Amino acid sequence: MSKSANVMLVHGAWADGSCWSKVILLLQAKGFTVTSAQIPLTSLENDMEVTRRLLLEQPEPTVLVGHSYGGAVITGAAAAAPQVKALVYITAFGLDERESLESLSKQGPPSPGSTAIEPDAYGFLWINREKFHHSFAGGATVDEAAVMAAVQKPLSVAAFIGQEGAPAWKTIPSWYLVCTEDQMIPPSAQEFLAKRMNATVRSVPSSHCPFMSHPEAVADIIALAAESLNN
Repeated sequence: MSKSANVMLVHGAWADGSCWSKVILLLQAKGFTVTSAQIPLTSLENDMEVTRRLLLEQPEPTVLVGHSYGGAVITGAAAAAPQVKALVYITAFGLDERESLESLSKQGPPSPGSTAIEPDAYGFLWINREKFHHSFAGGATVDEAAVMAAVQKPLSVAAFIGQEGAPAWKTIPSWYLVCTEDQMIPPSAQEFLAKRMNATVRSVPSSHCPFMSHPEAVADIIALAAESLNN
């Protein structure tokens, strides 16, 4: 295992960088230097730019990890970051060029959890608090889900419709953690995305938030990707 590798974690919609707290501690115990980005969720380009700036501060070989919408962010941000040597998608969107979350969501039936998403009057999307635990954070404790619902960061409609540029997964080796009990991104969609990017796939019987209910599985696939840096 490459203990000198950096790991950078990028959260998705309705979360912030602290959602990775359990995973951060596990990775630090394995000897990794870990950074968790705080992206604004205001547009895909803005979120990529924040991630790129963080990467510029860490020129060492890096494993870049994205959860959910964060997968779209790392797919674009890594394209201009030569220190990124591996990509890890945690039930995440690995978009292709000119794809968006919106266009991809129209390729199949709505996910069960999508009924919990509610727009506000200002161009942002939220998860209904009463539905948050079941739809988004199943497997988390009641208390954990209550806190996550209370502090959720909304996703802008601009980010939802933002189109991907040249996808980094076409040139950088990728890993994908499929969450088989996910209510937000159907497991079949996850499998399609992972196959398209020729990712190394692992699976876990988790909701959309495996970093809460199965942090060991998340840390393990990140460590597996880091091992490739030694090859």
